[in-house]
Formats: sequence, C-alpha cells, structure tokens
Amino acid sequence: MTAAPATAPKRQRGAGSTANSADGRARGPRQSIMSRSAAMLIMGVFTLYFLTPIWWLLTTSTKTGGEITSTAPLWFTADSLGTFFGNLGRLFTYGDGLFGRWLLNSALYAGVGALIGTIIAAMCGYALAKYEFRGREAIFNIVLSGVLVPATALALPLFLIFSRVELTNTMWAVFLPSLVSPFGVYLARIYAAASVPGELLEAARLDGSGEIRTFFTVSTRLMAPALVTIFLFQFVAIWNNFFLPLIMLRDQALFPVTLGLYAWNSQISQIPELRSLVIVGALVSILPLIIAFLALQRFWSSGLGAGGVK
Repeated sequence: MTAAPATAPKRQRGAGSTANSADGRARGPRQSIMSRSAAMLIMGVFTLYFLTPIWWLLTTSTKTGGEITSTAPLWFTADSLGTFFGNLGRLFTYGDGLFGRWLLNSALYAGVGALIGTIIAAMCGYALAKYEFRGREAIFNIVLSGVLVPATALALPLFLIFSRVELTNTMWAVFLPSLVSPFGVYLARIYAAASVPGELLEAARLDGSGEIRTFFTVSTRLMAPALVTIFLFQFVAIWNNFFLPLIMLRDQALFPVTLGLYAWNSQISQIPELRSLVIVGALVSILPLIIAFLALQRFWSSGLGAGGVK
C-alpha cells in the first residue's frame, strides 16, 4: 500500500522529463535554423554590398558615354557585348596604347616588388624568431611601430630623400619603397616561431646544411601559407598605391594604372569620351587582383590542412 504512492510520482517525473527533453529537441532545431538563417542573411547583405560596385562596373562598361547616364545603371543594354568589346579596343588604343603601358608598370611594381618584399620580410621575420642576439626585441618593437605608421605619412619624407639623390620621376622612386613591409616582417616572425620546429633546424645543421640553404629548402616550405599571405598583402598594397606615385612621378609613361586612371578622370570635363574608358579601365584593373587571389588560395587551404594534421 505504501509503494503505490511512491511509484506514481516517479512516473510523473519520468513523463515530465521526457516532455522536457522532447521540448528541448523541438527547440534545438528551431534555434539552429534561426541562427543559420540570420547568419546567411548577414552574409548575403555584406556580399551584396561588396559585389554591387563590381556589378556596376561590369554593366556600365558595356555602355557608351551617352548611355551611362541615360539607361538603367545596373543592367545591360541591347548591344552590350559589342559595346563592351568596342570600349575595350578603344581603351588599349587610346593615346598610343598608354593604358597597356600603365598595366605593365603596375605589374612590374606590384609583382616584382611583392616577390622581393616577401623574401625580405620572410628572412627578417625568420631571423627574429629563430636566432638569439642582442637587441632582438628592440628591433622587433621598432618593426611593430612601423606597422602603426600610415604609408601616406612617409610619402613626403621619401620624396625629399629621393629628390636629393635625383631619383624622382623614375621607376625606382616607386619600386624601392615597395620592398619594405613591417607587417610582413611581423607576420613572418609569428608564423616562423609557431610552425618551424627548432629540432628540425638542428637536424638540418647536423646534416651539414647551411643557414641559407636550410631557410630556402626547409623553413620556407613550412612557412608557405604565411608567405602567400604576405605576398598578397604586398601585391594588393602596391597595386592600389596612389599617393606615392602621385608625388614621385610626372612622366605618364611611368604611371601605374591607378594614377593613370586618375589622370584620365580629371580630364573628363574637357574630353567626355574618357568617361567610358575610365570605367572599362577600372574593370580591367581589378582583374589581376581577382586572378591572384583565386590562383593562390589553394596554398591557404593546404596550410590549414597541414596545421590541422599537426
């Protein structure tokens, strides 16, 4: 007689716990669906925000100068493809192919400058991470302070320095400052300290490998994701550099594409036909950046996979 009242509450508690667990299971999917929907909505809004200017460039580059202001800004016209190729042909023939020269200049400044700058930053960061010497932390602190200084603040001192050695209005005035990357040195040191084991370096030294050979054959392979990141940051920064070439250069044949398009854009009021050329040129000028990111992103994936295995 006394056991019956004791078992009834247990059944009630069991039923209540089952109901609560069922409610929890019911709430869980709803909450996850809501969170995923909110995340997708936020990412969709930001994607639309970043892609709308590119879409505007693409649609506007398929129009003539008169159609740019008279037609729908975010859609194509009847003869979009023919107009686009016509604008593209005029872009590369205007001014005796001046735009093609600007593209080559930007490729030289950004490609070679980013490559050499990445090597210099990697060697400096590697030395700061793996070698013990007096003043190492002081040098690293100076590098960190260089990260905080904006590039525009250094443009005028650089102009005064290069003018004293008569290198203004030359390619060296834009190329040489592009080789220095304090952020690249910082990133290389952090990654070298985390990904290059000291035991591996000692084993390489015991096998008779020199320091330079060890760096280029062993360390750079382990630092590949960081090196790709440094290269892309340098490439984008040099390609989009505007203020330094504006101060240093006067000859249009030495202009990078950013400064060249600015020079054309400042003449639109006198030469209205340049409007469509500036828009098509802006579209063409972002293609190397897109190609560089798409071509080098696999190194990031492989580096993340290697880090996950470790």
